[in-house]
Amino acid sequence: MDRDFIINITKQFVKEKLEREGTGHDWWHISRVVEMTRRIARIECADLFVCTMAALLHDLADEKVVMDEAKGLSEIQDWLSEQPVTEHEQQQILTIIQTISYKHGQQSLATKEAKVVQDADRLDAIGAIGIARCFAFAGSKGNLIHNPEEEAELNMTQERYRSKQGTAINHFYEKLLNLKSLMNTSEGYRIAQQRHQFMNQFLEQFYGEWEGKN
Repeated sequence: MDRDFIINITKQFVKEKLEREGTGHDWWHISRVVEMTRRIARIECADLFVCTMAALLHDLADEKVVMDEAKGLSEIQDWLSEQPVTEHEQQQILTIIQTISYKHGQQSLATKEAKVVQDADRLDAIGAIGIARCFAFAGSKGNLIHNPEEEAELNMTQERYRSKQGTAINHFYEKLLNLKSLMNTSEGYRIAQQRHQFMNQFLEQFYGEWEGKN
């Protein structure tokens, strides 16, 4: 079976599951991550098929999207098993999905493909799109935009990071502004620098408006 055909039917499979997802992890997030993944993969000479499939499927086992991560991972495994994808490729894809999440910390990634997909996913969390997604996610969870009396918590444990009901603005300091330094690839870092600068400009404007100065 043609690899492009496998990718296309996987796109439809994922789109049907995430099209109406409202936390910023919807189909269009996946679409952007796929395009960025393919862009970086070509530069890094990574396996384009494995990278693309992992980028397509990565959020179907994310706790922010699904109620049961184990069940989500099982569904991904079932989907891959139904396609003419080699066992080695299946394992590569599943390993990427299970290791690239921010909740796993900055663990050492074993393959070039994992580094590529992680960079692409993290790039979609910063810059103009990242700002929009940050507020969409906060709104979906009933969190405040900003509370000047509530300080950002730095160096949180992963358990605390996942359970905390924080503000959208504090999320910049707790995660988003850290992502530039966590890029794996030179292209990812180059793009991250631009998006990081935009977020700093946004915060400067935000505080000015909040305080009635702008």
